Amino acid sequence: MRSAALIVLLACAPAAAQDKSLSLDVLYDPASKVDFSGTAPRGLTWLDEARLHWPKTDPRTGLTEHLVIDADSGATHALFSAAALEDALARIAGVTAASARTLARQKKYVLDRQARALVLPAGGDLYVFTIATSGLSRLTKAPGTEEEPAWSPDARRVAFVRDHDLYVVEVATGREQRLSSDGSPDILNGKLDWVYQEEIYGRDVFKGHWWSADSSTLAYLQLDERGVPRFTLVDESAEPLGVEVTPYPRPGERNPKVRLGVVRIAGGTTRWVDLAPYAAAEPLIVDVAWTPAGQVAYQVQDRAQTWLDLSVADAAGRARKVLRETTAAWVESHGSPHWLKDGTFLWLSERDGWKHVYHLGRDGNVIRQLTRGEWEARTLHGVDERAGWVYFSGTERSAIGSDVFRVQLDGSRLTRLSQRAGTHVAAFPLSMARYVAGWSDLWTPPEVRVHAGDGTVTRVIDAAPAKELAAYRLSRPELLQVRARDGFLMEAMLIKPPGFDPGRRYPVLQSTYAGPHAPRVKNAWGGTSHLFLQLIAQRGVLVWVCDNRSASGKGAVSAWKAYKRLGVSELEDIEDGVAWLRRQPFVDPARIGIEGWSYGGFMASYALTHSTSFAMGIAGGPVTDWRLYDSVYTERYMGLPAGNESGYAETAPRRAAASLSGRLLLVHGAIDDNVHPQNTLQFAHELQKAGKPFRMMLYPKSRHGITDPAQLRHLRGLMLDFIEETLLGAKPPA
Repeated sequence: MRSAALIVLLACAPAAAQDKSLSLDVLYDPASKVDFSGTAPRGLTWLDEARLHWPKTDPRTGLTEHLVIDADSGATHALFSAAALEDALARIAGVTAASARTLARQKKYVLDRQARALVLPAGGDLYVFTIATSGLSRLTKAPGTEEEPAWSPDARRVAFVRDHDLYVVEVATGREQRLSSDGSPDILNGKLDWVYQEEIYGRDVFKGHWWSADSSTLAYLQLDERGVPRFTLVDESAEPLGVEVTPYPRPGERNPKVRLGVVRIAGGTTRWVDLAPYAAAEPLIVDVAWTPAGQVAYQVQDRAQTWLDLSVADAAGRARKVLRETTAAWVESHGSPHWLKDGTFLWLSERDGWKHVYHLGRDGNVIRQLTRGEWEARTLHGVDERAGWVYFSGTERSAIGSDVFRVQLDGSRLTRLSQRAGTHVAAFPLSMARYVAGWSDLWTPPEVRVHAGDGTVTRVIDAAPAKELAAYRLSRPELLQVRARDGFLMEAMLIKPPGFDPGRRYPVLQSTYAGPHAPRVKNAWGGTSHLFLQLIAQRGVLVWVCDNRSASGKGAVSAWKAYKRLGVSELEDIEDGVAWLRRQPFVDPARIGIEGWSYGGFMASYALTHSTSFAMGIAGGPVTDWRLYDSVYTERYMGLPAGNESGYAETAPRRAAASLSGRLLLVHGAIDDNVHPQNTLQFAHELQKAGKPFRMMLYPKSRHGITDPAQLRHLRGLMLDFIEETLLGAKPPA
């Protein structure tokens, strides 16, 4: 166990001949930026037992080349001819040469299971590109835009959504079947709305339909948006004005009503799963999958997510509840069950306060808890039933890293397969007989290797060092632990300026996120975001990252302290970290600042309005009142406003504007559809009424993340200027 005073310096020190300094151009200018993250493939997935798919994106152009890596030989070749696809697309009416080039080199394609063909939209229709022949064929011809295509497992059909209804089309004949008929802008069949994709199924995942394994049946969600409040965003920089109107429920407001339907391709109407027992709970359907026996497995939660039910339904919609999860606070959904051949299944649960792997029977009762202890089994990869091994990734060695493990189905022989400390990210083929894993630590960009099922390295895909790092004058981050007032060990990272002088007193900037289950202190390569912290340190500022307990990743039991009072316990922990800093002889206690984005922006705003510990703060994309954010995320942690009026009132920075302490910079994307700019503008109004000085910057055409290269460089420059002015006493730029 590391003590609060023990500082662990990472291995792999930079080379001695470091003479270059980081700059905004080196990190952010498209024409001159340096890729410090090395050459290792990213985003690898298995095409089959022997081949890996690598979507290789050019960081300068944003165009993607889709490659295949042979896992045994390491040989690489193109998955398909992008030039042939581009040429074929350019012949489609309405497709320009520029759009054909982009379509032929996009990051994601919908491949069939055998990786023999892909389906993509072009010119208002769906097309199939056959990889072996480089032939492009038109799949749909009807008016309307087709969305969310999905191959059937047998690759004979493609399901898609058109005008809010669900269809399938035969690939060989082009014959279409319409599976729903009541779709409208208010009734979505087979497609998710904003809040379902953002907070439940995964950002940018809008597909709300799922094929059965035998390709005979589709399960799909229907979302009824009637009564869901709309939010309007206006792009003031467009001419004419750009107006977006989106259903966006806030805490206590009406959520979309959800139904789960099952429809056979051979014909017949949709059979709706019976959700009547859940009507009073205003249910959310948070996961849908198929069992090997051809039943639909689905997970239902009450609106405030205080429980989770796993149920199964047959093709007629008859349902059976398998289990109910509850905890001392909220319940997280951890993905679909992993079904075994005998009908039992593996399941991730936080029922004891820590996420672990359980083997459950058909009735939902525990056969055996496979992992246990004060650490997390974060990802369940699958099971090799023939050999009896269950594979998962977890934090048994370190809360700030991740390792690959396996354990026998009887709970014996728990084995850590990864060797080096750091973060290992693994992907397995269906057989589970091997895996590909990327490894990095705080100082080493990713390296990629193929491993046998026992962890033995069988092929090095890429372990080339990032030579660019050796040329720059960087500091080695220091990892340490700091005790909170009640003894909880918080993980922290300190970056000192190059040429650090222990006899000086330095200002400090804390970089934070602080949201539940979202640690920032990781023994993993942090890319450009981490190097920006190094750039701040080069300007003469100590950079401090300290994870409060609810963000620490040290079990749900640590996160639950934030329940119904987001910000309160987080700030207590943050201030305990600041108290440790103030005891260090090299820290100037009068010059400590804080910055963060999104939840981190909320924390920076909350800290400056509920504490006097900070001389300055930068709040990017902040939630300034939890009543202004979406219902699903907020109610999970805060409950409904009707049952927690005081919690909502006491945690809103905008309601405490008169208590602002320290110099504040507010930053927001002007068309942020996630955390609406209304948060920043309402906070600004309250600060103005209270006579509090502050600064504010809006980024036109930007959403929750500032991604335009020129705007991102501007933002980082703005932040550096504000940090130097408020913590180093520099004059503001002219």
